[in-house]
Amino acid sequence: MAEASYLTQEGLDRLKQELEYLKGPAREQLAKRLRAAIEQGDLSENADYTAAKEEQGFLEGRIRELEQLLSNVIIIDHVEKNLNEIGIGDYVTIQEDGFEPERYHLVGPKEADPSNGRISHESPIGRALMGHKVGDVVIVDTPNGEIRLKILKIE
Repeated sequence: MAEASYLTQEGLDRLKQELEYLKGPAREQLAKRLRAAIEQGDLSENADYTAAKEEQGFLEGRIRELEQLLSNVIIIDHVEKNLNEIGIGDYVTIQEDGFEPERYHLVGPKEADPSNGRISHESPIGRALMGHKVGDVVIVDTPNGEIRLKILKIE
């Protein structure tokens, strides 16, 4: 069985749409390109055919990856909330010494996008925050050294 993937409903919907597109229009477009390249004749020196075959490999690989990912999804929005301590799916406001407070949404690794306030619960900061409470100060080892984060709010 596939490892559980933690996704928000929004992330699940986005991945389902991508899979539908890849299995439908993307495959159809690629099939047309392959047919056109095959009609050109000698496949051994046909750059269009070679490129289309490589693209087909990537397309089919992504389809398999998405199907596996979607076969065992846990919707973050439905994870039992305990706002006394940080868990996956929570919005957390933290503050590093000398900086403005920052608000992050703890999500699964497939939806992580730190520049948009979405950090993975498996990232160094995410792991350090999990299970802690408002008022706690956590120490996080990052590639740039140790940082201290005070937890200001859990939503």
